[in-house]
Amino acid sequence: QGQSVESGGGLVQAGASLNLSCVVSGRAFSRYGMGWFRQAPGKERGLVASIHSNGKSAKYADSVEGRFTISRDNAKSTVYLHMSSLQPEDTAVYYCAIGRTSWGFRASEFAQWGQGTQVSVSS
Repeated sequence: QGQSVESGGGLVQAGASLNLSCVVSGRAFSRYGMGWFRQAPGKERGLVASIHSNGKSAKYADSVEGRFTISRDNAKSTVYLHMSSLQPEDTAVYYCAIGRTSWGFRASEFAQWGQGTQVSVSS
């Protein structure tokens, strides 16, 4: 059974930056797309960003386009999410997930989820 472990969350002020990391084990990491999702209290879990298995293509939610950057290091089985210009509405638990194929965009297209890391942004 594989495992995904996120790190890097925390409490920051609006306008600050944070870097999230997710290390994946137990899967052929380089064969699968990776995604970052988030879930705020009372809201559904939604896609923040996803990246192709080859690392050359990415897709972002409209709300984070231009502020967040997803990347991956296949040699380290790690996916990253660089978040800048954070706003209070970015407050959520952030999850990484490994895709069922080389790229995915919906939660149903991801099979292995981490436990999540809390990101809190104060105004």
